[in-house]
Amino acid sequence: MTDPLPSATDSPASGSLALLASLGQPEGALLGALLEALDRLELPLAIKDLATGQYRHANARMVALLGVPADQVMGSTDAQWLEASQWPALRTAEQAAAAMPHGAVSEHRLDIGGQRREFSVARVPLASAGGAPRLLCCLWTELTEARAREARLQQALGQIEQQQQAAETLRRESYDQALRDSVTGLYQPAHFGDQLRREVDLSSREHREFSLVSIAIDPPGDEVRSLGAPAATRILEALGRLLRGNTRAMDASCRLDDSHFAVLLSGVGLATAHSRMEGLRRQCATQIVVLEGRNLGFTVSMGVASFPHTAHTQEALVQAAETALAEARKRGGNHVTLASIRFEN
Repeated sequence: MTDPLPSATDSPASGSLALLASLGQPEGALLGALLEALDRLELPLAIKDLATGQYRHANARMVALLGVPADQVMGSTDAQWLEASQWPALRTAEQAAAAMPHGAVSEHRLDIGGQRREFSVARVPLASAGGAPRLLCCLWTELTEARAREARLQQALGQIEQQQQAAETLRRESYDQALRDSVTGLYQPAHFGDQLRREVDLSSREHREFSLVSIAIDPPGDEVRSLGAPAATRILEALGRLLRGNTRAMDASCRLDDSHFAVLLSGVGLATAHSRMEGLRRQCATQIVVLEGRNLGFTVSMGVASFPHTAHTQEALVQAAETALAEARKRGGNHVTLASIRFEN
């Protein structure tokens, strides 16, 4: 890419000549001072023939950059020192700069001495008396180290960002694990209570409904009881997976005690909640849970209440769901019962 050098109303050359005239200095003084300044800055400088691309002048830094004997540089071209895939880009940039009144700046990547190096090259055509420019002044600035430092900085920043993200993920996972039951993966009662309070407040403000479901594992059969605690744990794990798989991110499932659970269905009415829990009940009844080669079949009973149709407060909602659960268990278990809807007089 070639970018033109900044232009001004008067050319830099004419402005410099006016300055020299005002100071009573010959034109050669400017060139000598500039060359000396560039040598002190240790910047590679070359003056090339525009027509042929041959070097007409190269300071010590430019000779060192080319990596060739100084007496062989004059009259040579880049094609003699650079690979065929590289020097045409330099020649194209030179011709582009020559076509611009104040020159141009371009960047190049070159393989020099087996090393990939990056440069910014400012090229300015040198005016000749009464005709088109015949010479081109080329000032090279190496960007290799600066680009390498920038790449290392970006890499370091990327690693820091990754570490921060990993630490944040770990923190969230640790926090989430502290809120969940280790066997079922469901929320602990304290956190579930907080979510239930927030849902009541939100639904009260926005005049929308949600449902609360109380769930209990039905008493196990003799075979399951004979297998003891391992069988109970296996059933709890299975129910936990089913509850997590049948609830959305905005819902919440909780293990209240050994065989008692609760589910908050955000923004879900009584009829929809009943349909979803009926599907979950059937999944539980057909779930295959194996321990020691035996299938530990289990069923659940559920009571479904909704806010505000079956209760107007959090306490009344919990009680309505528990009452409905008790009715489901009275019916022999493996049943979903709806709480009674309140009718205002």
